Amino acid sequence: MPRFDLPDIRKPLRAVLCGLLLAATLTATDARADLAAVASAVPSAELVGKGRMTMFGFKVFDAELYAPGGTYRAADPFALKLIYLRNFKGEDITESSIKEIRRQGGATSGQLASWEKQLRLILPNVSRGQSLTGVRTSGGATDFYSGRRKLGTINDPAFTKKFFAIWLGNSTRNPRLRAKLVGAGA
Repeated sequence: MPRFDLPDIRKPLRAVLCGLLLAATLTATDARADLAAVASAVPSAELVGKGRMTMFGFKVFDAELYAPGGTYRAADPFALKLIYLRNFKGEDITESSIKEIRRQGGATSGQLASWEKQLRLILPNVSRGQSLTGVRTSGGATDFYSGRRKLGTINDPAFTKKFFAIWLGNSTRNPRLRAKLVGAGA
């Protein structure tokens, strides 16, 4: 009976497994590095919750909410990280943000114009896989980051409240996402 030698797949399999482990480690390291940039504004930041935003069946972004000790309070510092699953122009992100703030009501046309102008200067175009993080500071300002790089600040507590209410407010368009982010869905 002829003898067939099967190739030894242990080495290639080991290489694949090591590659997957390295990729997972780098991804976790990158996520921590992104948050290291906001550590001074949100001390002892821990994940509160996370979820995915979809619109008309399209994946838009994954969201992660971080707060001291993993407990979210709207009046305390926190960080909301959006990891984009599609490419978007900064201009489109700005327009969508202002539209949602307007929908909430309670902002004057002067405030909306000012906030739109500031956001246009801060928000960049994003590529699939890129993250933007908004930080609510202890003083009520909003700091914006792309990865580790600070993009700018809007130092207006009224803006901060309205901006984060897009995702975290009671009148959000996506209450399921809000529940997952604030930990109500756990």
